Amino acid sequence: MLRKIMLVGAGKSTSYLIDYLLKKSDEEKLQLTIGDINPKSIDKEIKTHPNCEVIALDIFNDEDLITSIKDSDIVISMLPARFHLMVAKVCLDFKKHLVTASYVSPEIMAMDKKVKQSGLIFMNEIGLDPGIDHMSAMKIIDSIRHKGGKMLLFESFCGGLVAPEHDNNLWNYKFTWNPRNVVLAGQGGTAKFIQEGTYKYIPYHRLFRRTEYFEIEGFGRFEGYANRDSLNYREAYGLQDALTIYRGTMRRVGFSKAWNIFVQLGATDDSYTLENSENMSYREFINLFLPYSPTDSVELKLRHYLKIEQDDIVWDKLLELNLFDQDKRINIPNATPAQALQKILEDKWTLQEVEKDMIVMYHKFGFELNGEKKQIDAKLVVIGKDRKFTAMAKTVGLPVAIATIQILNKKITSPGVQIPITKEVYEPILQELEEMGINFKEYEVPYLGYNPDSVMS
Repeated sequence: MLRKIMLVGAGKSTSYLIDYLLKKSDEEKLQLTIGDINPKSIDKEIKTHPNCEVIALDIFNDEDLITSIKDSDIVISMLPARFHLMVAKVCLDFKKHLVTASYVSPEIMAMDKKVKQSGLIFMNEIGLDPGIDHMSAMKIIDSIRHKGGKMLLFESFCGGLVAPEHDNNLWNYKFTWNPRNVVLAGQGGTAKFIQEGTYKYIPYHRLFRRTEYFEIEGFGRFEGYANRDSLNYREAYGLQDALTIYRGTMRRVGFSKAWNIFVQLGATDDSYTLENSENMSYREFINLFLPYSPTDSVELKLRHYLKIEQDDIVWDKLLELNLFDQDKRINIPNATPAQALQKILEDKWTLQEVEKDMIVMYHKFGFELNGEKKQIDAKLVVIGKDRKFTAMAKTVGLPVAIATIQILNKKITSPGVQIPITKEVYEPILQELEEMGINFKEYEVPYLGYNPDSVMS
């Protein structure tokens, strides 16, 4: 008898997910249904696969959503995070397991008791970051504790970047996932973490000037800026006594300093709309945030306003984006500044069809064992194939797909709303990912603790 998987949403991160499930469909007796608002965008070879059905699905149509879910055995939601709750409610009503790659929302966490009472598994945060970061970190933390070690420090950074062979702009960056999330990164709250036993806070307007640096063997130097709340997982990871807990996002060195120009300018604001944005030129957009001058050019005003020297590489990065073009238009009615900036960036930062992306992840574990302080660094690099089969899609989609089959096969059995931090979940998934080339290299290095010289004030 076929086991029915309902996939809701077939966006950029689903190429490897769908490919994996269809390749496993005969062996695992799977029937995959893909529901998407735009089914025409799904490849013909997927639509014609004998174990796959593609349907048009509007999640705001309650009847359609219920019909798509009620006959399935398990549901995968790859919708934007804000829509998972709608799917979760139907899954609970009809007693269906649920898998997502997104952060657990408070609303879904509030369903935990009923999910457990129904014997269901709502597996969340089983993508890349969150996902592979949880599993790989817990594997090493559990190993340290098993040997009798005491955790002192945990730092974790992850970034979706462009592969070195296609790193051909001054920003050393191209979009490999939702561009909107990149533009809004760091907003919505002060970054919070703990270093050497002291709580630290970085407000948004200073976030991109406080960066930590590190090397990835074979790939050079990177920088990291703090995520919003590094302490979210202190209890889940069992790190209540750790002196340093810091989670962040990775970029190539120099990105954050240049991005800070947009933050200081106000161009990343998403809280209001612009008048006449549809007909606005890129040059006019930048001029919105600058003082009036009857004589000075937009370029001169921007340099003076944000104190950018003419020979500063940051200035070359801004010029590369065609920010001062009078002919290029925003072409978005009632755009927020963030939406307008996103449009400008997509002109330059979109991966071309044959270009490859790159995922980089770095964990630092400081611990005490037998009275001696030690450190383990764990590093992951994954290179994509092309614009469709990206490293981002691989590292997000494969853990989702593997977890789905593990749940169907009753290898993961603990019920409730959860994230992948138990051995029952992370061991088989990490093992299979390693077989597919997603594996960390671990290095034992001298214990450094927190290095204040690595952080820019």
